[in-house]
Amino acid sequence: MRKLTAFINVSLDGYYADAKGDMRWAHKEDAEWNAFAAENAKGGGEMVFGRITYDLMASYWPTPLAMQQNPVVAERMNAMQKTVFSNTLEKSAWSKTRVAKGNIFTGARMLKQAPGEDMAILGSGSIVSQLTEAGLIDELQIAIHPLVIGGGKRLFDGVKKMFALKRMKSRAFQNGVIVAWYAPAA
Repeated sequence: MRKLTAFINVSLDGYYADAKGDMRWAHKEDAEWNAFAAENAKGGGEMVFGRITYDLMASYWPTPLAMQQNPVVAERMNAMQKTVFSNTLEKSAWSKTRVAKGNIFTGARMLKQAPGEDMAILGSGSIVSQLTEAGLIDELQIAIHPLVIGGGKRLFDGVKKMFALKRMKSRAFQNGVIVAWYAPAA
């Protein structure tokens, strides 16, 4: 069975987007962070998105600006297979992207059981919450940024039951970001 990992940026007060849905605060430009992002993107496999994050990614990574600003990550993002969970998106213009409609839990289970490389969800806080609560996320990579937003979209809003996690490792960066890797405790 394929592994499903989620990587998401959150503020110190637990938000993955501000009240306007903006996530630009999560982009920390420095050499150490950029090297980590490029190395993390080497994982290969398949990327999984919700519709909102997909629209943001598809509007940037296949552009000449992305190739100019971050060519290593852009090349990898464009070359990887991508799945976007959406009941409203009809088709995708971004290469190697398929649209998964219907029940997200059924779709995620089918993806995990399909042959192929492991998968990673980038951003997509809503589906990260849903799939974590359903026990379908194998690893969470949470990048905690040293700022308080005070409102917006909080990671794990709407979760109805408690689930325990165990910390696998963590890493602190010079820009103040701490990335923590978690797996389900049971």
